[in-house]
Amino acid sequence: MSGFLGGTYDWVKAAHLIFVIFWMAGLFMLPRYLVYHQEALAAGNTTEAANWVERESKIRHIILTPAMIVVWVLGIALALNLGLADGAPGLGWLHLKLVLVLLLSGYHGWAVGYAKKLAAGKPTLAGKQLRMLNEVPALAVTLIVVLVIVKPF
Repeated sequence: MSGFLGGTYDWVKAAHLIFVIFWMAGLFMLPRYLVYHQEALAAGNTTEAANWVERESKIRHIILTPAMIVVWVLGIALALNLGLADGAPGLGWLHLKLVLVLLLSGYHGWAVGYAKKLAAGKPTLAGKQLRMLNEVPALAVTLIVVLVIVKPF
């Protein structure tokens, strides 16, 4: 692959993928934690709810947010290397991927915000709604992988 990354392109791409895996692991775990946290609140189990607050904080600070930042930094470097800023042809798949990653980042922000609401004891969603929202990362990563591998447009 040519571009400003030169021979490091494959290394940057590998690191990007590794941190995508870390980020996705966090995005699969945090919403499940939110379900358990909300159930503890509903049951009036304040000790268990407090434990979930601590777990949610750790996953956000140790895995989720750092991984997302690295994914974005490396992903932007890879996109620029492919010619995104130069208007290179054949990158429609990349444009849609970036939109999906932006939406996934918004989901990340929503999950962090909802964790903070639960920490304050103020749930706003029903358990079923929260469980359905758990599927957002799986849907997003499925679409993103298809776009990156198949490059349909």
